[in-house]
Amino acid sequence: MLSTPMLRSLRHLALAAAMLAVGTACSARRPVSPDPEYIHPDGPPANPFSPAVRVGNLVFVSGTLGTTGTGMTLVPGGISAETKQVMENIKRTLAAAGLGMDRLVKCTAFLADLKEWPAMNEVYRSYFSNGKYPARAAVQATLLNGARVELECTAAAR
Repeated sequence: MLSTPMLRSLRHLALAAAMLAVGTACSARRPVSPDPEYIHPDGPPANPFSPAVRVGNLVFVSGTLGTTGTGMTLVPGGISAETKQVMENIKRTLAAAGLGMDRLVKCTAFLADLKEWPAMNEVYRSYFSNGKYPARAAVQATLLNGARVELECTAAAR
């Protein structure tokens, strides 16, 4: 008869062998990740980031401000006007990736003042139909150029 410590050792050895077998089987079936595709709706970037990057069926949209064109000038009019411009900028970036707003699955909202959440939310809501909203989080933050809102999103391609 085997002693208790020997039985424990055998159980641990069997468990380790099973985990190795499962890991090997899983890695054998794991597809190789495709190379990232860098999406630049306005041509080569002036800043050291990409507006969006596609990896597999996911498109990661960088933090987007309520600016016009390729400049850093915010639209006037406060949180509502900035949110509308942010959403239009995201819409344009997604279109460059061949996607629509309906493909957004996750957004993080960065607000200079969380008291402006209701006004931001009113505009944000208007870009989605049938109550199908992306998962979302909100954070109060200090934003570039005195912006009131910035959104970072992830979309899922088909």
